[in-house]
Amino acid sequence: VQLVESGGGLVQAGGSLRLYCAASGRTFRSYAMGWFRQVPGKEREFVAAISWNGGSTNYADSVKGRFTISRDNAKNTVYLQMNSLQPEDTAVYYCAAATLLQPTGWSSNYNYWGRGTQVTVSS
Repeated sequence: VQLVESGGGLVQAGGSLRLYCAASGRTFRSYAMGWFRQVPGKEREFVAAISWNGGSTNYADSVKGRFTISRDNAKNTVYLQMNSLQPEDTAVYYCAAATLLQPTGWSSNYNYWGRGTQVTVSS
């Protein structure tokens, strides 16, 4: 599975962005999908995850109520809608795929990773 993220950019605090992750391959629906983020000098951090059919989701406490993960298996795409963005949300955001059906926040469970997209939130 190859993953390509897009949709990142520069936004003011309080604004919104929608990230996209396009996956190759016909087995996309077999994977749980996740979003992680990383700031230079810090470890990669879990953001959100979704089950193979979109029926279950998990979120980091820091983004609950502000971010929404979703997927469209017909389009091989997973989304991350980010609202009420804050400067502390600034990071490179990575999409990942896990050979699991249910969502997981553990990065070690993910087998495939994209190259990331930069999100910068100005104050």
